Amino acid sequence: MDATAVLDWYDRHARVLPWRVSPRDRARGIRPDPYHVWLSEIMLQQTTIAAVGKYFAAFTRLWPTVVDLAAAPLDDVLVQWAGLGYYARARNLHACAQEVVARHDGIFPTTAAALHDLPGIGDYTSAAIAAICHDEQVAVVDGNVDRVIARYLALPRPVREEKPRIRAVVAASVPQRAGDFAQAMMDLGATVCAPRCVSCLVCPLKPQCAGAARGDPLAFPVPPAKPVRPTRYGHAFVIRHPLGKVFLRQRGPKGLLAKMTEVPGSQWTSEEGQPAFPFEAGWARAGTVEHTFTHFHLVAHVWSVKSDRALDEGWWAEIGALGNEALPSVFRKMLRAAGIEN
Repeated sequence: MDATAVLDWYDRHARVLPWRVSPRDRARGIRPDPYHVWLSEIMLQQTTIAAVGKYFAAFTRLWPTVVDLAAAPLDDVLVQWAGLGYYARARNLHACAQEVVARHDGIFPTTAAALHDLPGIGDYTSAAIAAICHDEQVAVVDGNVDRVIARYLALPRPVREEKPRIRAVVAASVPQRAGDFAQAMMDLGATVCAPRCVSCLVCPLKPQCAGAARGDPLAFPVPPAKPVRPTRYGHAFVIRHPLGKVFLRQRGPKGLLAKMTEVPGSQWTSEEGQPAFPFEAGWARAGTVEHTFTHFHLVAHVWSVKSDRALDEGWWAEIGALGNEALPSVFRKMLRAAGIEN
């Protein structure tokens, strides 16, 4: 793979991102902030750049350094993360910040191997930080890079079955400007070799691209067989206080959406059942919410009642201040179904 052509393209077309140091500034000796790179990479897992921007801005405004983030209460971090999804990332983010402070005096390790030992940092993230911040010559392979290489080689099998080959091709191509090369490959996949469209005429890899030579680059990557996503069912109970409040509670310390704020409700089960209301009252059906998680699809029936009766655990939240609660989007949907804007 022609790394020189990729870097020449990147020098002209690099995306401007709030956590990125441009190739021109890198050439002047300006180094990326490992805290910013780490934070952006964790946020970007399973999430788009468009969605991450405001969260990155909020986190860096509230906690300008990893030391500030480590000192913040976890509940505050979860509130700021609410809506970004995959909430284990937020818990690992906080735990990682605390370890960087406790074990490394607030300075991120400089190698992929050392970074990999920190909470929430896997193969990809450790390589990305080490390459982008310190030019360690390691293969940085995300979903964008998987797609570029699958087309470049016209791989005959789904990406998940070709991971070793993809990584080997990238590893063999990494130049001394490892950080710029890693970001260039990501940018290629995001802008030129995108999921549903390609711009082969401007791609620096076109001369050697097998997918382009075949005339059908969009046939790659070969799609994997779609897994069957089961459906689970549940009931949500929205309790509205006459004084303009709604009752909320915190989920348990482990499992899906752990420690996040929720609307009281039933367990989510494989069979649809009758609601077991938390107390007798004039419960009214408010609607049905559907929400897709990674491993299952949820159908939740929402019930609402006006009452000043609280449950054993939880609190009354001002409806006008729900933006300050660590409510995942599924529970915000439930509140909206009950007529509560949040």
